[in-house]
Amino acid sequence: MIERLITDYCPEGVTFMQIDDVASRSSNIKWAKNGEDEFHYIDLASVDRLTRTIDVTSTITASNAPSRAQQIVRAGDVIFATTRPTQMRWTTIPDEYDGYIASTGYCVMRPDNSVILTNFLAHLLGTADFRQYVEAKQVAGNYPSIPDNRIRAYRIPVPPLEVQREIVQILDHFTALQAELEAKLQEELEARRKQYAHYRDSLMSFRERERERVRWLRMSEIGRWFGGGTPSRTVADYWRPPSIPWLSPKDMTVDTIVSTKEAVAAVALECTPLKLVSAGAVAFVVRSNILRRHLPIAQTKIAVTLNQDMRAVVPHEGILPDYVAHVSRCHREQILALAGRTDGSMAAIRRTEFLAFRIPIPPLEEQHSIVDRLDKFDALISNLGVGLTVELVARRKQYEYYRDKLLTFEEKR
Repeated sequence: MIERLITDYCPEGVTFMQIDDVASRSSNIKWAKNGEDEFHYIDLASVDRLTRTIDVTSTITASNAPSRAQQIVRAGDVIFATTRPTQMRWTTIPDEYDGYIASTGYCVMRPDNSVILTNFLAHLLGTADFRQYVEAKQVAGNYPSIPDNRIRAYRIPVPPLEVQREIVQILDHFTALQAELEAKLQEELEARRKQYAHYRDSLMSFRERERERVRWLRMSEIGRWFGGGTPSRTVADYWRPPSIPWLSPKDMTVDTIVSTKEAVAAVALECTPLKLVSAGAVAFVVRSNILRRHLPIAQTKIAVTLNQDMRAVVPHEGILPDYVAHVSRCHREQILALAGRTDGSMAAIRRTEFLAFRIPIPPLEEQHSIVDRLDKFDALISNLGVGLTVELVARRKQYEYYRDKLLTFEEKR
């Protein structure tokens, strides 16, 4: 079908044009004229990189609008994030977001639909050719970026609208099927995670009165606790050569720590309050905005030092680190409810309440049994997650292959 359309409508090739020739710019809001009128703001974190949808927006007025909140977007606009552009964060603006305010960190393109369809332009932004162009044209800095004019200078194929419509119909259908599959796979994984959490909680549903078998100890009593800090970044010797892992909240996206994103030099242990925490500790994030939603807990398999937003415990003899990690995850919602607070603009856990929180400690043999069961169940969930990820990656690559093939044209000479 596509081949026939191309033969019929553009047998000599397709015209290529700069994006700037087929898409106009947005206008900026004049905050001084809007008083305290409320607007919804699309910042750089609002667009999901995988689903290409707008997730969360904030409500702003002239009095609290960020300096980047400037661009008025309209339904049918295509936006591309020019900050950290190789993340390929882009989307189209649906009808319900008409009139929202977008960050100046986006290049806003308003397609002339008499020349190019909105979704045709959007699909072009996902191609390998465009990614390579962005990588070559981005500007280095604290945050890599690409100027709007370089995005608009990118040359794209502009076949007749009949050809565009057919391609868009195929790619939109493929995208919808992929989104449906991903939702089903994620639903299945979430169901297994809930099943695991229920099983874990049932294993640890000890009663307070079981004192003859189970000890209820305060967190402060289960082991030796360590705090952390950040050595001065201006003292190079504290960071070079990096040899000792430095654990921070950004490492706490996994349950087991085998490496960290940053490391300090050995001299930092001699000249700063940092302490070395042995392998087998259980680490907690105690200050981070992620605590508004979740309490990250992980077991260290390596010796580490800690960021100031972390706390870690090395359990006493007779208390398994693996067990402490499992039981702490079982009670993390209660820990957050009792100890969580807002410290200025940052969420944090109060040290006193946290260390006073009590957890059940059964006999060592029973700890081993619980850990063994939960580790096996956890392995099943992890394997399922890996399998689903492989399936998702395969489907995305399949889509990308057909998308790039459908959007590759001979240029008209």
